Amino acid sequence: MAKRSAGDLGSLSRNTSWRPKLAQSLPVRRISVGDIQISLRRGFEDFWAMPSHLFFLGLIYPAFGLFVGNIVLEYRIFPMLFPLVAGLTLVGPFVALGLYEVSRQREIGRDPTWTQVFELLHHSSRGKILELGLFLTALYFAWLVAAILLFRWILGPTMPATLVGFVHDVLSTPRGWALIVIGNGVGLLFAAAVLLVSVVSFPLLLDRRISVNAAIATSMQAVLVNPWPMTAWGLVVAAGILAGVLTLLVGLALTVPILGHATWHLYRAVVPP
Repeated sequence: MAKRSAGDLGSLSRNTSWRPKLAQSLPVRRISVGDIQISLRRGFEDFWAMPSHLFFLGLIYPAFGLFVGNIVLEYRIFPMLFPLVAGLTLVGPFVALGLYEVSRQREIGRDPTWTQVFELLHHSSRGKILELGLFLTALYFAWLVAAILLFRWILGPTMPATLVGFVHDVLSTPRGWALIVIGNGVGLLFAAAVLLVSVVSFPLLLDRRISVNAAIATSMQAVLVNPWPMTAWGLVVAAGILAGVLTLLVGLALTVPILGHATWHLYRAVVPP
């Protein structure tokens, strides 16, 4: 077999066609916290014009609440109650897809109906959207696994007999407070990962013909270029979800639609047409 010369090897090293190509981000704008406020205001206007909260109130979140409640009570896995509900923030960008479409339709002067929203099932990018949605779902289940491992590591393998007993152990013991601090720290890492990959990626896939990798790259670039405004946005989302959870999920019928509509307007502020 003939040996390659040094010149051949040098030529090969300069040939980059065999190297993996990284997805190219679309251009992104620098924004301020004021743009976050504007996006929220426009999100509320969309919400008020089309009360999509009725859909969420009537179907999605009560159903999810019953599902979670049945699992927790039947299997007596009280430590999983908070992770199951708090994990909504991880799949929220995917669940709110219909809200982005409502805002997109209103932006171009249409008066959308929920029948039109369900036409997203035939969207040309539905496969890409589903792919990214499955990735967020995988992160959600990874968070649940991390939560149960943390509980077993800090409080032991034995599940509490009652919900009241579990709350007492968590709030009145040093190990319980360690679980609160470490658990929320780990949850913050998961939430930051979701923010990084999805802050504008779902609206982008809905709006343009673009690959999943390019959408994620653009989302990451948006966060890296605007670290403080995006941190503020993440805190707003977390506060909205927490407020909804504290009202036994009923408040999510208000906060989730507004945040979903606002996400579309944030995308418009960050990614130029």
